[in-house]
Amino acid sequence: MGLKFSRNIEDFTCANCGEKIKGNGYTNHCPKCLWSRHVDIFPGDRANECGGNMKPIGYETKGGRIVLIHRCESCGEIKRNKMQPEDDMSLLANLEN
Repeated sequence: MGLKFSRNIEDFTCANCGEKIKGNGYTNHCPKCLWSRHVDIFPGDRANECGGNMKPIGYETKGGRIVLIHRCESCGEIKRNKMQPEDDMSLLANLEN
């Protein structure tokens, strides 16, 4: 089954650090602290009722891109999200890969 993707251009306030984020339709985590929210079943659909904070717990390199690994602090689900150019790459040093 292929992944479904819905591009939603949304601004949000990070639930972890309070940073105000201007979304671009692909933004799914805070570029300042790398935390996310568990709001999607498929990327961009906002259909997940969990809504828990997603802690960055690691990263991997896939196809030349860095992919963050998040774990939901409410339900424990693991999700992967591509890093973006505006993300604070220095925070990767605190994560396992």
